[in-house]
Amino acid sequence: MPGNCCCVKNCHSMSHDLRGNKIHNCIRFFKFPTWKRHEGEHVADVTRRRRMAWVAAVRRKDLTFEKISQSMRVCSLHFHSGEPSYEMQENHPDWKPSLLLGHSDVQATDQERFEWYAKRKMRADCQAEEPRGKERRRGHREPPPHLDAEQQPQPPPHLDADSEECALCRSRQHLINCLLEENRQLKEELDKHRMNEQFLGGDDAKVKYYTGLPSFAVLQVLLCSIMPFLSQGKKLTHFQIILLTLIRLRLDLPIQHLSHLFRVHRTTVSAAFQQTAGVLYARLSPLVHWPDRENLMISMPHQFVEAFGKHVAAIVDCFEIFIERPSNLQARAQTFSQYKHNHTLKYLIVITPQGVISFISKGWGGHSSDKLITERCGFLNKLLPGDIVLADRGFNIRESVGMMCAEVKIPAYTKGHAQLDAKDVEETRAIAHLRIHVERVIGVVRNKYKMLHSKVPISMVLPCKGEDIKFLDKIVTVCCALTNMCPAVI
Repeated sequence: MPGNCCCVKNCHSMSHDLRGNKIHNCIRFFKFPTWKRHEGEHVADVTRRRRMAWVAAVRRKDLTFEKISQSMRVCSLHFHSGEPSYEMQENHPDWKPSLLLGHSDVQATDQERFEWYAKRKMRADCQAEEPRGKERRRGHREPPPHLDAEQQPQPPPHLDADSEECALCRSRQHLINCLLEENRQLKEELDKHRMNEQFLGGDDAKVKYYTGLPSFAVLQVLLCSIMPFLSQGKKLTHFQIILLTLIRLRLDLPIQHLSHLFRVHRTTVSAAFQQTAGVLYARLSPLVHWPDRENLMISMPHQFVEAFGKHVAAIVDCFEIFIERPSNLQARAQTFSQYKHNHTLKYLIVITPQGVISFISKGWGGHSSDKLITERCGFLNKLLPGDIVLADRGFNIRESVGMMCAEVKIPAYTKGHAQLDAKDVEETRAIAHLRIHVERVIGVVRNKYKMLHSKVPISMVLPCKGEDIKFLDKIVTVCCALTNMCPAVI
């Protein structure tokens, strides 16, 4: 393979021999400096003069300011320190090549004067460090200005080299310690503003606002049960992934907003949300379960006992979630709700007399009736003989519930009746007074997790890949399970 060689006249430094074998030596090769025209006027001027200085130092006829081959290199033998200096240090001896250039027209460099000037500048900076504080350390340090030989300060003759070196070391160490302390304080301040464990800080009010959970202890229990099933991300920790998902459900923040909060790309946020929602559905769906009859009777609230004894097993109702308008005509007809005058998905929700969500159906098109959903969602299979179900007037399911040897209680119809009987009035009042709890639970779920309030994109209504369930169904189930982790409304 071709290697590097020095372009200076009469310099035979090479990185490879004629056969292409690498020569093991300590010589390095450097490209000609670039003219940086787009980084400010000062940088452009300095880099332009430096490029011109290199071209003038090499002095080859085939080398001009504009015409410099990419393969041209200058080896380390032509620099005092073995490499070029920082481009802004014009008074440095190695700002341009100055040794063994093959011609006598070389400007002399005073390396001792530069070293003394650098030490003097370092001592001045260290002495000014304490009174100027953090403002000086954060500021931009300009490189030492270019001074002519007559303007350069001369070192005092009585200065002892050893004492000067010791003072310089102490000054450097003091500056390093100050910078390390400042770095530590800045890291602590930055951690306070990051979306991590320190962000919540065990504050129950902050946890309730961002996640909907009642306390930091409940959040910790949730984290312990979910973390082993999450894949480790490169840019987000497990805590950040779960916090991101809960914030998305709770506040319905856009993906782009979350990407700014967690300082990752929006595709990373979207993928993390979908994966974590699936894990939450698999782990938390058992929290929405049908209780045993004995447990219901033991903890039956007294207002239910006074009205219907200990036989009330469920209070049912439906709620709808707005979705985007489907492009398919049949899907439009199935999802259009006459009640909401919009395209929706309808869910049947069932709570116990204690106010706990015990059943949530899959999403049905908004055109479906309450009776149809109740009969086909699997809710009737949960009933036992003798159970009482409280429902609204729209649930005309007496026959369906009767097939399970159970009974449904709905408010009496006033149509066609001049006046209700006293018995019907009392029963209707009791049903309405107790059935209102399911509407309160629906309000808690939708107000706590505002994602259920907004119009859902059509992509969330499609079945998940390889599963017979929609992504929105998982979201609704997770929200109901998280609500069951909070204090009941009754």
